[in-house]
This record gives sequence, C-alpha cells and structure tokens, in this order.
Amino acid sequence: MQKKNNITNQNFIYGRNAVYEAISKSYNRINKIIISKNTTNDSKINEIIDLAKSKGIVFQIIPKERFSAYSETNHQGVIAFVSPVEYTDFYEFLEREKTGFSKIVILDGIEDPHNLGAIIRTSACAGFDAVIIPSRRNAQVNATVEKTSAGAINHIPLIQVNSLSNAIDKLKDNNYWIIAADAHGKHNYFDVDYTNMNFALIMGGEETGVSKNNMKKSDFIVKIPMLRNFNSLNVSNAACAIIYESVRQDLKHSV
Repeated sequence: MQKKNNITNQNFIYGRNAVYEAISKSYNRINKIIISKNTTNDSKINEIIDLAKSKGIVFQIIPKERFSAYSETNHQGVIAFVSPVEYTDFYEFLEREKTGFSKIVILDGIEDPHNLGAIIRTSACAGFDAVIIPSRRNAQVNATVEKTSAGAINHIPLIQVNSLSNAIDKLKDNNYWIIAADAHGKHNYFDVDYTNMNFALIMGGEETGVSKNNMKKSDFIVKIPMLRNFNSLNVSNAACAIIYESVRQDLKHSV
C-alpha cells in the first residue's frame, strides 16, 4: 500500500482555477507547484505551467502514482505549496480611501470551510470591500477555503480580528450600519435600502447563528422569508441572496 504524504498541516492550494488565480494575483506566496504527469495535455494545466514559468515559480511534473500519494482531495492534478494567506489589518482598512459607500461581510462562527470559501467568492464577485472573520471559533483560511473560493481570496481583503464585538463598535464609529441576518429578523432582507450607507452584513454560524451580543449591536435584523415549513437556507446561500439584493439595488439606483 502506498503511503500518503502528510500535507494536512502544510499550507497548500489545490485545483486548477484556485492555483491559476494564486499565480496570477499572489504568486509570491507560492513556494512550489507539483503537477500530475497525466494532466499535461489539459489546456488549463498548460496555462498554469506557462504562467509559473513567466513568474519564475518552481514546478515539478511527477507520475500520477507518485502524485496521488500527496492527497486524497479533488486536486485536479495540481497542488501549490504556499505561505499562509496575508490578512489585511483592520485599522489600515478603515483608513483606506474608498469609492462610494463601503460594504463588508462579517462572519460570526462559520465552521464549515466550504461555506467560508463560498461566501468569500460571492463577496468578491459582488464587489464588496472586505470579509471579516474572528481568529477563534470560526473556520480559518485553508486549502478547502482557497479551492471553494476559486481564487477569490486573492481579489478581496480578508481581515482577521480577535474580537468581533470590538470591530463592530469601531465600524459603527466609522459610520457603518450593522445588519445581522437571522431567521426571526424584523425585516425581510429585500425591504432594507442598502444603497445610501456604509454597511456590514453579519452572517452567523451554521448552528448557532449570530451571537446575542452582536445581534444587540445591529441596526437592522433581516430575514429571508421561508415559504414552506423548513428551517432556513444554508448560510452561504443566505449570504448570496442578501449580498446580491444590495447589488440589485445599486444597479437599479445607478440607472
């Protein structure tokens, strides 16, 4: 039986889109790329090889049997070993000059890395300015998050804070309105006007929701109406609905 190489505790990115985006946007993070030999006829893999060459990144093409010893993930034939993701400093972010109103997402106890990656991806696609996560009791950026985000972590500032409560207070001091999502919210999410304010949308954990303390600090508590007797949407789907309602309103307002 072939022994699996232990890369669980190493920082790595896998998947063609995620690796390509990492080379394009943050290639200084990449230490080495390994590629399965049986994938070298794939056009995306060849784009990765060409881009790695242009950036001076070390890569190695190895036999499929040897490559498969590295990981049981859906690696798509390519793995990049990287330095840890660099988080944006919260206070530096607040001081940055921004165009128009600022929109950010705060994640309060999201445990599933797939949900974290999906929300980062949606936030980046929707043009949000940042995603804030706590340093504890929340999924952190790992290979699964990078793969699920399809490289979106290279397109939006990620901010890690020790205290969400303190960060929310500071955001309120900087003219941000705080919007929490909760199944028992007072407002339907589409009844809030997102167009004329800086706002931070808080999405709570899969099981626990937004913490009571952070809920109390919120200016609006919004819900997504459930038309059948069912609990709620997956948190990443719920975040997508609310985020893109703000985009819809912006587009309508700009016409």
